[in-house]
Amino acid sequence: MNLQSPHLSIEMTQEIFYCKEALHLESGEILPEFQLSFTTQGQLNDKKDNVVWVLHALTGDANPQEWWAGLIGEDKFYDPSRHFIICANFLGSCYGSTQPLSVNPGTGKPYYYDFPNLTTRDIAASMDKLRLHLGLDQIDTVIGGSLGGQVALEWAYTLKERLNNAIIIASNAKASPWIIGFNETQRMAIESDQTWGSMDAKAGKKGLETARAIGMLSYRHPQTFIQHQSETEEKRDNFKISSYLRYQGMKLANRFNALSYWTLSKAMDSHDLGRARGGTAAALAKIQCKVLSIGIDTDLLFTFVESRFISLHVPKGTYREISSLYGHDAFLIEYEQLQYILQSFYLENNHSIRT
Repeated sequence: MNLQSPHLSIEMTQEIFYCKEALHLESGEILPEFQLSFTTQGQLNDKKDNVVWVLHALTGDANPQEWWAGLIGEDKFYDPSRHFIICANFLGSCYGSTQPLSVNPGTGKPYYYDFPNLTTRDIAASMDKLRLHLGLDQIDTVIGGSLGGQVALEWAYTLKERLNNAIIIASNAKASPWIIGFNETQRMAIESDQTWGSMDAKAGKKGLETARAIGMLSYRHPQTFIQHQSETEEKRDNFKISSYLRYQGMKLANRFNALSYWTLSKAMDSHDLGRARGGTAAALAKIQCKVLSIGIDTDLLFTFVESRFISLHVPKGTYREISSLYGHDAFLIEYEQLQYILQSFYLENNHSIRT
């Protein structure tokens, strides 16, 4: 299937990878088979050294030209005229990959609440199955923010010398109690929906609206809301911020499902690079590629301290910081700063990915 992005003159190809090989999960459960929806743009060069693999965040999809339009696309930093850009929808997500609403081959019915627990390590393992399917022995750059950064770090650990650069933005090496707590309150909101537990694709939809509203409070910095949601008149009710959060909740619930949100938020909570590897610092020390860890000075969810921790414990680490009022979401907004940081990183490492 070929899609023409409104932002690009170079055709994007969207495909489905069907894996008939069982995926053994960290939980001990097994997915007997699965599929991943993925896109590619650009061409693999003769040296096969221009692969850029993009990993999306919690509710993202396989079309990074849409949600990272300032970074990926024609005449952007990662340009499909120079790079072979790959992005796959995560296992558990609802944009074409195997997820809780998919049919369980063992029963012939949707998984619903029987869908297995996933970890970031499991998601990275499914990505590697796709890499092997595409015949890629080497990846130049894996890049992701938030949940995508967690998966990228897990994958960097297992890829070893097959990866040149890992760019981890607004993420961490182990989920903090703060993140897990925010995610748990969102799942509690979903649980409180009276439709939750029913065998229905729309189960938990109202709860998901509330969950998203809770999430939005952690994605932005308080100053962002002061700047954009403050009132110009004296009021006792019907505040702008209230309408904004309700709108954001409905917007997500109309494009996502509560079961996938539940599954992927649990995967985010599971993130611990050092699990069964001697601890976080020891695991980071075994990552062989160059690592650029980018923090955001106002990020309340994935703090810049956590980002800096990554760079300090990998053998080839670099730390850079985005200054922004937008909090965690700055990695999807501050394109000029991101491009400057990326350009500097590649130049410092004598690596001209843009040529």
